[in-house]
Amino acid sequence: MLFIIYLNSMCFIAVCLDGSPPAYHLHRGSGTGINSWLIQLEGGGWCHNVTNCVSRMHTKLGSSKKMVENLAFSAILSNKKQRNPDFYNWNRVKVRYCDGSSFTGDVQAVNPATKLHFRGARVWLAVMQELLAKGMRNAENAVLSGCSAGGLASLMHCDSFRALLPMGTNVKCLSDAGFFLNTRDVSGAQYIKSYFNDVVTLHGSAKNLPRSCTSRSTPAMCFFPQYVARQIKTPVFILNAAYDSWQIKNILAPRAADPDGKWQSCQLDIKNCQRSQLKVMQDFRLEFLSAVIGLGRSASRGMFIDSCYTHCQTETQTSWFWQDSPIINRTTIAKAVGDWFYDRKLFQKIDCPYPCNPTCHHRVFTPQDPPPI
Repeated sequence: MLFIIYLNSMCFIAVCLDGSPPAYHLHRGSGTGINSWLIQLEGGGWCHNVTNCVSRMHTKLGSSKKMVENLAFSAILSNKKQRNPDFYNWNRVKVRYCDGSSFTGDVQAVNPATKLHFRGARVWLAVMQELLAKGMRNAENAVLSGCSAGGLASLMHCDSFRALLPMGTNVKCLSDAGFFLNTRDVSGAQYIKSYFNDVVTLHGSAKNLPRSCTSRSTPAMCFFPQYVARQIKTPVFILNAAYDSWQIKNILAPRAADPDGKWQSCQLDIKNCQRSQLKVMQDFRLEFLSAVIGLGRSASRGMFIDSCYTHCQTETQTSWFWQDSPIINRTTIAKAVGDWFYDRKLFQKIDCPYPCNPTCHHRVFTPQDPPPI
Protein backbone atom coordinates (compact mmCIF):
# COMPACT_ATOMS: atom_id res chain seq x y z
CA MET A 1 0.00 0.00 0.00
CA LEU A 2 1.34 3.44 -0.94
CA PHE A 3 0.78 6.35 1.44
CA ILE A 4 -0.73 9.53 0.06
CA ILE A 5 1.55 12.56 -0.29
CA TYR A 6 -0.02 16.02 0.02
CA LEU A 7 1.52 19.02 -1.70
CA ASN A 8 2.34 22.23 0.09
CA SER A 9 1.64 24.17 -3.10
CA MET A 10 0.49 27.59 -1.96
CA CYS A 11 3.19 29.22 -4.09
CA PHE A 12 1.19 28.00 -7.09
CA ILE A 13 -2.16 28.42 -5.29
CA ALA A 14 -2.76 24.93 -6.66
CA VAL A 15 -5.68 23.31 -4.90
CA CYS A 16 -8.58 20.89 -5.36
CA LEU A 17 -12.14 22.09 -5.95
CA ASP A 18 -12.68 22.59 -2.20
CA GLY A 19 -9.35 24.34 -1.62
CA SER A 20 -7.58 21.31 -0.13
CA PRO A 21 -4.03 20.45 -1.30
CA PRO A 22 -3.40 18.20 -4.32
CA ALA A 23 -2.06 14.71 -3.67
CA TYR A 24 -0.27 11.79 -5.24
CA HIS A 25 1.18 8.38 -4.40
CA LEU A 26 4.79 7.46 -5.25
CA HIS A 27 6.51 4.07 -5.37
CA ARG A 28 10.23 4.54 -5.90
CA GLY A 29 12.03 2.71 -8.68
CA SER A 30 14.98 0.38 -8.28
CA GLY A 31 17.80 -1.23 -10.25
CA THR A 32 17.65 -0.47 -13.95
CA GLY A 33 14.46 1.54 -13.43
CA ILE A 34 15.80 3.98 -10.87
CA ASN A 35 15.88 6.85 -13.40
CA SER A 36 12.67 5.94 -15.21
CA TRP A 37 9.31 7.50 -14.35
CA LEU A 38 5.72 6.51 -15.07
CA ILE A 39 3.11 9.13 -14.20
CA GLN A 40 -0.48 7.85 -14.09
CA LEU A 41 -3.15 10.57 -14.04
CA GLU A 42 -6.32 9.45 -12.27
CA GLY A 43 -9.64 9.69 -14.11
CA GLY A 44 -13.15 10.43 -12.92
CA GLY A 45 -15.14 12.52 -15.38
CA TRP A 46 -15.65 16.28 -15.06
CA CYS A 47 -17.98 18.83 -13.52
CA HIS A 48 -19.63 21.25 -15.91
CA ASN A 49 -21.73 23.58 -13.78
CA VAL A 50 -21.65 25.06 -10.29
CA THR A 51 -24.21 22.65 -8.86
CA ASN A 52 -22.32 19.65 -10.24
CA CYS A 53 -18.98 20.95 -8.95
CA VAL A 54 -20.36 21.74 -5.48
CA SER A 55 -21.53 18.14 -5.20
CA ARG A 56 -18.16 16.90 -6.45
CA MET A 57 -16.13 19.01 -4.00
CA HIS A 58 -17.45 16.86 -1.15
CA THR A 59 -16.08 13.65 -2.70
CA LYS A 60 -12.62 12.22 -3.36
CA LEU A 61 -12.84 13.70 -6.88
CA GLY A 62 -13.01 17.21 -5.47
CA SER A 63 -11.20 17.08 -2.16
CA SER A 64 -8.02 15.41 -0.93
CA LYS A 65 -9.69 15.30 2.50
CA LYS A 66 -11.93 12.55 1.12
CA MET A 67 -9.18 10.46 -0.47
CA VAL A 68 -7.96 7.18 0.99
CA GLU A 69 -4.60 7.44 2.73
CA ASN A 70 -3.29 4.16 1.31
CA LEU A 71 -3.58 2.93 -2.27
CA ALA A 72 -2.65 -0.44 -3.73
CA PHE A 73 -0.65 -0.27 -6.96
CA SER A 74 -1.52 -2.87 -9.60
CA ALA A 75 -1.50 -3.42 -13.38
CA ILE A 76 0.59 -0.68 -15.04
CA LEU A 77 1.60 0.52 -11.56
CA SER A 78 2.50 -2.94 -10.20
CA ASN A 79 6.00 -3.59 -8.85
CA LYS A 80 5.82 -7.27 -9.83
CA LYS A 81 7.69 -8.20 -13.00
CA GLN A 82 5.26 -11.04 -13.75
CA ARG A 83 2.37 -8.54 -13.68
CA ASN A 84 4.03 -5.50 -15.24
CA PRO A 85 7.07 -6.70 -17.20
CA ASP A 86 8.35 -3.42 -18.62
CA PHE A 87 7.60 -0.84 -15.90
CA TYR A 88 7.64 -2.79 -12.63
CA ASN A 89 10.90 -1.26 -11.32
CA TRP A 90 10.30 2.31 -12.50
CA ASN A 91 9.35 5.20 -10.25
CA ARG A 92 5.56 4.91 -10.46
CA VAL A 93 3.29 7.79 -9.53
CA LYS A 94 -0.49 7.99 -9.21
CA VAL A 95 -1.61 11.63 -9.42
CA ARG A 96 -4.98 12.04 -7.72
CA TYR A 97 -7.71 13.85 -9.61
CA CYS A 98 -9.63 16.51 -7.70
CA ASP A 99 -10.21 19.45 -10.06
CA GLY A 100 -12.89 18.21 -12.48
CA SER A 101 -11.27 19.62 -15.63
CA SER A 102 -8.64 17.05 -16.67
CA PHE A 103 -6.01 19.30 -15.06
CA THR A 104 -6.77 22.24 -17.39
CA GLY A 105 -8.72 24.76 -15.28
CA ASP A 106 -7.34 28.09 -14.08
CA VAL A 107 -9.66 30.70 -12.57
CA GLN A 108 -8.10 33.07 -10.05
CA ALA A 109 -11.34 34.22 -8.41
CA VAL A 110 -13.05 32.08 -5.78
CA ASN A 111 -16.79 32.47 -5.37
CA PRO A 112 -17.31 33.42 -1.70
CA ALA A 113 -20.65 31.59 -1.62
CA THR A 114 -19.61 28.23 -3.10
CA LYS A 115 -15.88 28.31 -2.19
CA LEU A 116 -15.17 26.51 -5.47
CA HIS A 117 -11.59 26.60 -6.78
CA PHE A 118 -10.97 25.94 -10.48
CA ARG A 119 -7.22 25.30 -10.47
CA GLY A 120 -6.58 22.08 -12.37
CA ALA A 121 -3.75 23.43 -14.51
CA ARG A 122 -1.99 24.74 -11.41
CA VAL A 123 -2.38 21.34 -9.74
CA TRP A 124 -0.73 19.75 -12.78
CA LEU A 125 2.23 22.14 -12.67
CA ALA A 126 2.65 21.92 -8.88
CA VAL A 127 2.76 18.11 -8.92
CA MET A 128 5.20 18.07 -11.83
CA GLN A 129 7.51 20.57 -10.11
CA GLU A 130 7.53 18.47 -6.95
CA LEU A 131 8.30 15.28 -8.88
CA LEU A 132 11.09 17.02 -10.76
CA ALA A 133 12.60 17.99 -7.41
CA LYS A 134 12.27 14.40 -6.22
CA GLY A 135 14.41 13.09 -9.06
CA MET A 136 12.31 13.20 -12.22
CA ARG A 137 14.60 15.94 -13.56
CA ASN A 138 17.19 13.17 -14.00
CA ALA A 139 14.82 10.86 -15.88
CA GLU A 140 16.23 8.73 -18.67
CA ASN A 141 12.77 7.37 -19.55
CA ALA A 142 9.35 8.84 -18.82
CA VAL A 143 5.75 7.95 -19.63
CA LEU A 144 2.79 10.22 -19.01
CA SER A 145 -0.23 7.96 -18.77
CA GLY A 146 -3.81 8.23 -17.63
CA CYS A 147 -7.24 6.64 -17.71
CA SER A 148 -10.49 8.26 -18.87
CA ALA A 149 -10.40 11.96 -17.90
CA GLY A 150 -6.77 11.23 -16.98
CA GLY A 151 -6.24 9.70 -20.42
CA LEU A 152 -7.55 12.90 -21.96
CA ALA A 153 -5.19 14.88 -19.71
CA SER A 154 -2.23 12.77 -20.81
CA LEU A 155 -2.86 13.98 -24.36
CA MET A 156 -3.53 17.60 -23.42
CA HIS A 157 -0.33 17.82 -21.37
CA CYS A 158 1.82 15.47 -23.45
CA ASP A 159 4.07 18.04 -25.14
CA SER A 160 4.28 20.24 -22.04
CA PHE A 161 5.37 17.17 -20.05
CA ARG A 162 8.08 16.56 -22.62
CA ALA A 163 9.22 20.19 -22.30
CA LEU A 164 9.76 19.78 -18.54
CA LEU A 165 12.33 17.00 -18.96
CA PRO A 166 15.93 16.97 -20.24
CA MET A 167 16.46 16.90 -24.00
CA GLY A 168 17.91 13.39 -23.93
CA THR A 169 15.04 11.78 -22.02
CA ASN A 170 12.97 9.19 -23.86
CA VAL A 171 9.46 10.61 -23.30
CA LYS A 172 6.17 9.14 -24.53
CA CYS A 173 2.48 9.44 -23.62
CA LEU A 174 -0.19 6.78 -23.18
CA SER A 175 -3.90 7.61 -23.32
CA ASP A 176 -6.14 4.87 -21.92
CA ALA A 177 -9.86 5.34 -22.64
CA GLY A 178 -9.25 9.05 -23.17
CA PHE A 179 -10.21 9.35 -26.83
CA PHE A 180 -13.67 10.87 -26.40
CA LEU A 181 -15.55 11.18 -29.65
CA ASN A 182 -17.34 14.28 -30.89
CA THR A 183 -20.56 12.81 -32.22
CA ARG A 184 -24.32 13.16 -31.96
CA ASP A 185 -26.30 11.11 -29.47
CA VAL A 186 -29.19 8.79 -30.32
CA SER A 187 -31.62 11.73 -30.32
CA GLY A 188 -29.47 13.64 -32.83
CA ALA A 189 -28.31 16.22 -30.29
CA GLN A 190 -24.68 17.27 -29.79
CA TYR A 191 -24.80 16.53 -26.08
CA ILE A 192 -21.11 15.87 -25.40
CA LYS A 193 -20.03 18.92 -27.41
CA SER A 194 -22.28 21.12 -25.27
CA TYR A 195 -21.09 19.39 -22.10
CA PHE A 196 -17.41 19.91 -22.92
CA ASN A 197 -18.11 23.54 -23.82
CA ASP A 198 -19.58 24.02 -20.34
CA VAL A 199 -16.54 22.37 -18.72
CA VAL A 200 -14.04 24.52 -20.63
CA THR A 201 -15.99 27.73 -19.96
CA LEU A 202 -16.59 27.14 -16.25
CA HIS A 203 -13.02 26.12 -15.49
CA GLY A 204 -11.33 28.74 -17.66
CA SER A 205 -9.51 25.96 -19.51
CA ALA A 206 -9.01 27.66 -22.88
CA LYS A 207 -5.56 29.08 -22.16
CA ASN A 208 -4.28 25.68 -21.05
CA LEU A 209 -5.41 23.66 -24.06
CA PRO A 210 -2.91 22.96 -26.86
CA ARG A 211 -2.37 26.18 -28.83
CA SER A 212 -1.90 24.14 -31.99
CA CYS A 213 -5.64 23.48 -31.72
CA THR A 214 -7.05 26.65 -30.10
CA SER A 215 -5.37 28.77 -32.77
CA ARG A 216 -7.76 27.33 -35.36
CA SER A 217 -10.76 25.94 -33.39
CA THR A 218 -13.00 26.88 -30.49
CA PRO A 219 -11.67 25.81 -27.07
CA ALA A 220 -14.50 23.30 -26.61
CA MET A 221 -13.51 21.48 -29.79
CA CYS A 222 -9.97 21.25 -28.43
CA PHE A 223 -11.22 19.08 -25.57
CA PHE A 224 -11.74 16.33 -28.15
CA PRO A 225 -8.59 14.29 -28.94
CA GLN A 226 -9.54 13.90 -32.60
CA TYR A 227 -8.74 17.61 -33.09
CA VAL A 228 -5.64 17.66 -30.87
CA ALA A 229 -3.69 14.41 -31.22
CA ARG A 230 -2.46 14.97 -34.77
CA GLN A 231 -0.44 18.00 -33.64
CA ILE A 232 1.17 16.31 -30.63
CA LYS A 233 4.90 16.06 -31.32
CA THR A 234 5.71 13.58 -28.56
CA PRO A 235 5.06 9.89 -29.39
CA VAL A 236 1.59 8.80 -28.26
CA PHE A 237 -0.08 5.43 -27.72
CA ILE A 238 -3.88 5.33 -28.01
CA LEU A 239 -5.49 2.50 -26.05
CA ASN A 240 -9.26 2.41 -26.32
CA ALA A 241 -12.22 0.09 -26.59
CA ALA A 242 -14.14 0.74 -29.80
CA TYR A 243 -17.31 0.17 -27.75
CA ASP A 244 -16.11 2.19 -24.77
CA SER A 245 -18.73 1.60 -22.07
CA TRP A 246 -18.46 5.16 -20.68
CA GLN A 247 -18.95 6.66 -24.11
CA ILE A 248 -21.90 4.40 -24.94
CA LYS A 249 -23.57 5.48 -21.68
CA ASN A 250 -22.65 9.16 -21.72
CA ILE A 251 -22.01 10.22 -25.30
CA LEU A 252 -24.05 7.91 -27.52
CA ALA A 253 -27.08 7.41 -25.26
CA PRO A 254 -26.97 9.84 -22.32
CA ARG A 255 -30.00 10.16 -20.07
CA ALA A 256 -31.07 13.37 -21.82
CA ALA A 257 -31.34 11.45 -25.11
CA ASP A 258 -32.98 8.38 -23.58
CA PRO A 259 -35.68 9.67 -21.20
CA ASP A 260 -37.63 6.41 -21.33
CA GLY A 261 -34.60 4.30 -20.43
CA LYS A 262 -34.74 2.14 -23.55
CA TRP A 263 -30.94 1.89 -23.54
CA GLN A 264 -30.52 1.08 -19.86
CA SER A 265 -30.48 -2.72 -20.12
CA CYS A 266 -28.10 -2.58 -23.09
CA GLN A 267 -25.76 -0.21 -21.23
CA LEU A 268 -25.63 -2.52 -18.22
CA ASP A 269 -24.61 -5.53 -20.29
CA ILE A 270 -23.82 -5.54 -24.01
CA LYS A 271 -25.34 -9.03 -24.24
CA ASN A 272 -28.72 -7.42 -23.49
CA CYS A 273 -28.56 -5.09 -26.49
CA GLN A 274 -31.23 -5.41 -29.12
CA ARG A 275 -30.26 -5.85 -32.75
CA SER A 276 -31.17 -2.22 -33.53
CA GLN A 277 -29.04 -1.00 -30.63
CA LEU A 278 -26.08 -3.09 -31.74
CA LYS A 279 -26.42 -1.53 -35.18
CA VAL A 280 -26.19 1.94 -33.62
CA MET A 281 -23.13 0.83 -31.63
CA GLN A 282 -21.49 -0.62 -34.73
CA ASP A 283 -22.01 2.73 -36.46
CA PHE A 284 -20.48 4.44 -33.41
CA ARG A 285 -17.45 2.15 -33.72
CA LEU A 286 -17.01 3.07 -37.38
CA GLU A 287 -17.18 6.76 -36.56
CA PHE A 288 -14.71 6.27 -33.72
CA LEU A 289 -12.29 4.41 -35.99
CA SER A 290 -12.65 7.11 -38.64
CA ALA A 291 -11.59 9.72 -36.07
CA VAL A 292 -8.59 7.67 -34.95
CA ILE A 293 -7.48 6.82 -38.48
CA GLY A 294 -8.08 10.45 -39.41
CA LEU A 295 -5.12 11.43 -37.26
CA GLY A 296 -2.98 10.26 -40.18
CA ARG A 297 -0.08 7.87 -40.37
CA SER A 298 2.68 8.11 -37.81
CA ALA A 299 5.75 5.94 -37.30
CA SER A 300 5.75 6.77 -33.58
CA ARG A 301 2.05 6.47 -32.68
CA GLY A 302 1.01 3.19 -31.11
CA MET A 303 -2.56 1.93 -31.18
CA PHE A 304 -4.53 -0.85 -29.49
CA ILE A 305 -8.25 -0.54 -30.29
CA ASP A 306 -10.09 -3.64 -29.09
CA SER A 307 -13.74 -4.60 -29.46
CA CYS A 308 -14.49 -4.97 -25.79
CA TYR A 309 -17.32 -3.29 -23.91
CA THR A 310 -15.17 -1.74 -21.21
CA HIS A 311 -13.50 1.45 -20.01
CA CYS A 312 -9.90 1.82 -18.76
CA GLN A 313 -7.66 -1.19 -19.28
CA THR A 314 -4.26 -0.17 -17.84
CA GLU A 315 -5.49 -0.05 -14.24
CA THR A 316 -7.04 -3.52 -14.06
CA GLN A 317 -4.61 -6.41 -13.82
CA THR A 318 -6.78 -8.83 -15.80
CA SER A 319 -6.96 -6.37 -18.69
CA TRP A 320 -3.37 -5.16 -18.53
CA PHE A 321 -1.38 -8.41 -18.22
CA TRP A 322 -2.79 -11.75 -17.07
CA GLN A 323 -3.27 -15.28 -18.33
CA ASP A 324 -6.58 -14.42 -19.99
CA SER A 325 -6.05 -10.75 -20.82
CA PRO A 326 -7.62 -9.33 -23.98
CA ILE A 327 -5.37 -9.78 -26.98
CA ILE A 328 -5.17 -8.53 -30.52
CA ASN A 329 -2.87 -10.36 -32.89
CA ARG A 330 -1.79 -12.61 -30.00
CA THR A 331 -0.53 -9.55 -28.12
CA THR A 332 -1.61 -8.27 -24.70
CA ILE A 333 -1.97 -4.57 -23.94
CA ALA A 334 1.11 -4.62 -21.67
CA LYS A 335 3.23 -6.25 -24.39
CA ALA A 336 1.98 -3.82 -27.07
CA VAL A 337 2.73 -0.78 -24.89
CA GLY A 338 6.13 -2.07 -23.78
CA ASP A 339 7.19 -2.92 -27.33
CA TRP A 340 6.10 0.55 -28.48
CA PHE A 341 7.91 2.39 -25.68
CA TYR A 342 11.20 0.54 -26.09
CA ASP A 343 11.00 0.62 -29.90
CA ARG A 344 11.04 -3.16 -30.08
CA LYS A 345 8.01 -3.23 -32.33
CA LEU A 346 5.43 -0.64 -33.35
CA PHE A 347 1.94 -1.89 -32.50
CA GLN A 348 -0.90 -0.31 -34.51
CA LYS A 349 -3.83 -2.72 -34.48
CA ILE A 350 -7.60 -2.37 -34.68
CA ASP A 351 -9.72 -5.31 -33.56
CA CYS A 352 -12.48 -6.89 -35.64
CA PRO A 353 -16.09 -5.89 -34.76
CA TYR A 354 -18.00 -7.19 -31.74
CA PRO A 355 -18.52 -10.03 -30.92
CA CYS A 356 -15.48 -11.43 -32.71
CA ASN A 357 -12.88 -11.30 -29.90
CA PRO A 358 -13.41 -14.07 -27.31
CA THR A 359 -10.64 -12.72 -25.08
CA CYS A 360 -12.57 -9.53 -24.23
CA HIS A 361 -13.58 -8.85 -20.65
CA HIS A 362 -16.90 -7.09 -21.19
CA ARG A 363 -17.99 -4.91 -18.30
CA VAL A 364 -21.31 -5.79 -16.66
CA PHE A 365 -22.82 -3.00 -14.59
CA THR A 366 -25.56 -2.97 -11.98
CA PRO A 367 -28.35 -0.40 -11.75
CA GLN A 368 -26.72 0.79 -8.51
CA ASP A 369 -23.53 1.86 -10.31
CA PRO A 370 -22.95 5.63 -10.45
CA PRO A 371 -25.39 7.21 -12.93
CA PRO A 372 -24.12 8.58 -16.24
CA ILE A 373 -23.67 12.30 -16.77
